[in-house]
Amino acid sequence: MANQKIKAVSPEEWELCNDWNKMIIDEFLQQQHLSDQTLKQYESGARIFARFIKETAMNKPFHELKPRDALKYQNYLLQIGLSPSAVKFKRSIVSTLCNYIELYYGDDFPLFRNIFNKAIASPAKQAVYEKKPLTKEEMETLLTTLKNQNELQMIAYIKLSYSTGARRAEIAQMKKEMVNYPKVEGKNYYKTGDIRTKGRGKAGKIRKLSYDDSARDAIVEWLEQRGEDECDSLFVKKTKLGKTTPLQPEAFNNWCATKFTDILGLRVTPHNFRRTRATHMVVEDGKDIKSVQSILGHESSETSEMYVIRKDDTSLDEAFDWLSLRHWIDPLIDY
Repeated sequence: MANQKIKAVSPEEWELCNDWNKMIIDEFLQQQHLSDQTLKQYESGARIFARFIKETAMNKPFHELKPRDALKYQNYLLQIGLSPSAVKFKRSIVSTLCNYIELYYGDDFPLFRNIFNKAIASPAKQAVYEKKPLTKEEMETLLTTLKNQNELQMIAYIKLSYSTGARRAEIAQMKKEMVNYPKVEGKNYYKTGDIRTKGRGKAGKIRKLSYDDSARDAIVEWLEQRGEDECDSLFVKKTKLGKTTPLQPEAFNNWCATKFTDILGLRVTPHNFRRTRATHMVVEDGKDIKSVQSILGHESSETSEMYVIRKDDTSLDEAFDWLSLRHWIDPLIDY
């Protein structure tokens, strides 16, 4: 049951929710400092909570709820199979909404307090998957298999993800016009157009990501296979009516969880390619961590270092290299 998704609130279900709750949620979502993606997640989570209150607490207005309602909601989310991290996120949405009510409606409801108080413990963390980058051999196997299956869009996605070190939401923003971009003057790589990367606020952090000839060649092959259409996004799907529409970031999760995982026989996620890029640069290619920082767009090289996975035996070999140690210890010891 783990890692399930909860059904979104339908328009019909939303219509039946408490009017005051609907009003306060709509008002709560008018926060211009949040990104569009964050607002979308907040809206979904708040509506799910409103539906739960309609079904389990007589559709009471939020300001009449008590901590027991919060505990019931958290238990419900766990019982239907949501992961602890997903439960924590939905809990945080409700808690933030309660803080909003306390702050701006305290005069109207002076006895109301955040229903998620300290007595309601957050769900325990689940076992974390090993953060294992793909080897170059595994990358080659994946790409060769997809080539034999004529999955050129998937190949372009993998090569761009690896080359740019981009997150799935950043990849989804890329445009097919990239195929026409020249190399950066005097450099051996290309730059994307402006991409909204992870960062605070509605605008986030705007960057141009770098990619190499291998990624560009994959884009060329994919676009030749795709043919002409009016959609300007690089990664797309066809609807049942034959319309070409942009792929959402969740599609990349699906590719990884099914197609790529089946090919390699090990768990693959979109973040794998970002971690793999960092590890290959440092461990196999001998690049400085500052180069990784530049590719991944981190504020600190310490964050970039967390993406580099070194083999334990390699680190130990270096730490206990006796020949190296004796080079400076021997002169100090009277054997």
